[in-house]
Amino acid sequence: MGAQNAQGPTGAGATLDLLDRARHSLLEACQSEEVARRYDQAQLGALRAAAAVVATRITPIHPSTGQSGPRSLWELLPSVAPELSEWAGFFDVVGARRHHDHSAREADDLLRQSELFLELVCRTLGLPVPVSPHDHLLVPTALTPAGVGAAGVAARAAP
Repeated sequence: MGAQNAQGPTGAGATLDLLDRARHSLLEACQSEEVARRYDQAQLGALRAAAAVVATRITPIHPSTGQSGPRSLWELLPSVAPELSEWAGFFDVVGARRHHDHSAREADDLLRQSELFLELVCRTLGLPVPVSPHDHLLVPTALTPAGVGAAGVAARAAP
């Protein structure tokens, strides 16, 4: 896929790998019957998509902002992609709630938001929105009757 070093892909390869892993996380979220896992995988998919943007846009001109210590990805994202600032704020709040109990609806809503975010990230990076043979599993929650979660649709749609 891209150049490899001892620690994994670099450059464009790393970006594409992160986007692929984001999509895989969203697919796992769709297929999970456990609400907590669906929520966590949707959040992980969004994190990986954001990491792809940061990996692509971070340059020596954008080193740390003078803050000492690690920064949240959601704090860093607006400095390299101001157009994604509102999304960063949204997912920062989501991350703060990750240890709470979540309803199936909250997990499904986060999954839909993470799917939209991944598509926006692809467009932001000038990449086509990938089409996968599993795409019929990625957006089922928008097509389901109220009260039916993503896992229920994914299970029925799977061969």
